[in-house]
Amino acid sequence: MTDIPQLKSRRRQRLSSVLGLALDGSRLEGIWLRRTNGSLQPQQAFSATLSLDPLTAAPELVGREIRNHLDRAGVRERHCVLALPLKWLLTAHTEVPEIPEADVPGFLQLEAERAFPCDSATLQVVYSVFTASSGKRHALLAGIPKNHLNLLEQVLRAAKLKPDSFSLGITALQPVAAKDSPGVLALVIGESHVGLQITAGGGLVALRAVEGALEAEGAQRALHTETAARETRITLGQLPAEVRESVRQLRIFGPRDLAQQLADELELRFEPLGLSVQVVTRYEPGLLKLQVPPETVVSPALSLGAAALAEQPSVLEFLPPRVTAWQRLGTRYSSGKLRLAAAAAVLIALIIAGLFVFQQWQLARLQSRWTAMAPKVKELEKVRQDIRQFRPWFDENCRGLVIMKQLTEAFPEDGVVSAKTVELRELSQVTCTGQTRDYQALLKTLERLRASKGISDVRLSTIRGKSPMQFTFDFRWSEGGRNEN
Repeated sequence: MTDIPQLKSRRRQRLSSVLGLALDGSRLEGIWLRRTNGSLQPQQAFSATLSLDPLTAAPELVGREIRNHLDRAGVRERHCVLALPLKWLLTAHTEVPEIPEADVPGFLQLEAERAFPCDSATLQVVYSVFTASSGKRHALLAGIPKNHLNLLEQVLRAAKLKPDSFSLGITALQPVAAKDSPGVLALVIGESHVGLQITAGGGLVALRAVEGALEAEGAQRALHTETAARETRITLGQLPAEVRESVRQLRIFGPRDLAQQLADELELRFEPLGLSVQVVTRYEPGLLKLQVPPETVVSPALSLGAAALAEQPSVLEFLPPRVTAWQRLGTRYSSGKLRLAAAAAVLIALIIAGLFVFQQWQLARLQSRWTAMAPKVKELEKVRQDIRQFRPWFDENCRGLVIMKQLTEAFPEDGVVSAKTVELRELSQVTCTGQTRDYQALLKTLERLRASKGISDVRLSTIRGKSPMQFTFDFRWSEGGRNEN
């Protein structure tokens, strides 16, 4: 069962610099930010297309590829925050009944198990609550597969990075405003889709990735504005009337040419409905809580990194808290089973102590036996040292003769194949040169060698001439093939 309340609280250390990353398909964008006296100073930025998929390739290899891109860009920061692909997100909506605030997480936990089309235990589920104009409260449940998050964390650690936050870039570009603020519909043109977000009533109302709105045409991307407009209208139409009427702004983020193309299409459709369409090219003053240079380019990676430096918690935080072993143990035995667990622990401790006493008794008994036999052992050790000193220096196995015997037996008796030189290296590697009048006879000689016990790796290295033919072959001899004379 997913523990939603724990995912809502995560304590982080105060950072003076951070690396903001945004992953969209195979595209990874990043910017190294530093906070100085209330101002945001961009250090290094990079953009790269990953050749390896973080979800299917080995994390060590993907991490090494990311590390190479960071080194080439001159990025030395270890702490990072990552904007996850919006395509990974599963969402569900539910109305929050009038219950005590302390019971809301438990209620939403049950709703997540009912609403998602998969086992909620496999998802990292967080939520955002918003309030409609009528006073009714609603919640947006958002889940991402835990396996995806675990793989990404392994990839970043393999890249020598320390992840401090997993969130969504679109929620950082368009943060949630106060409850009484007008609703905002944000569209973000990504690498392969258009992200859609609606905020109202102090929370997130809708989150989705609009598929089919972007299409790759060679190195360029083609934007299907009709598809984006249609899906935007459908999403608005699915909202409750009181929430839909509170949405007054439509903000578009992305490359200037594509964003303006989309804005021209949406103005015709939504301005008659009372929505003002705006292309966002610069950060509004005070939006990031830190001063930014005037020409700073709007991006998910920068927005997420700036929020981390300004100590603004993410609306949807998918990086779970690190639970220590003591916390897991306390959670496991915090119920009425604590006394039974304590009794079992005492029993185990007594058994271990008894085994330790028995071991010490055995060691003492063996020590006394060793003390009794020690003089005789010393005498035998001296005899063994004398044997080692005065034993013959030569090899009693006659390996050289055994090798020559097996080699001689392989040659035919009629002399059609004869050897000129035989070279033995370390009594294991043998090289033989000679001559033959019949190539087939030479091949049969090699076959007999291969069939001999202890001989391996027989190779005919050179052969030249016609009649007679000069040849050289070598083989390896091992002790297991030794034959007694």
